[in-house]
Amino acid sequence: MRAAVFRFLAAAVLLVHLVWILLVVFGALWTRGRPVWTALHMASLIWGVTVEIGPWPCPLTLAEEFFEARADVEPYQGGFLLHYLDRIVYPDISAWLLVSAGVIVCGLNLLIYFRRWLRNRA
Repeated sequence: MRAAVFRFLAAAVLLVHLVWILLVVFGALWTRGRPVWTALHMASLIWGVTVEIGPWPCPLTLAEEFFEARADVEPYQGGFLLHYLDRIVYPDISAWLLVSAGVIVCGLNLLIYFRRWLRNRA
């Protein structure tokens, strides 16, 4: 029973992680006219770049690993959600390509905000 609870928590954190990634990638598309969401999205972009290029691990990754260890789940062996969400959140590509793509996506989002700011200023 205890392992099932930790498996559920690992899957829940993994799902939150996926939603967070989608927010970072696509957030600029729906934040127009929403200043609070814009500020939160910009903070998430800065956080994303910092975590990608810095030596710090993502807290969501640490939480996932913690719950998976408590549930005795090996990577890709914890049921449907853990198996498929793991593959989406952690694709099997080289680290430098993943970091580069993450930084580029965050940079493009910040460029969208910069363009909006320039338009609003004019």
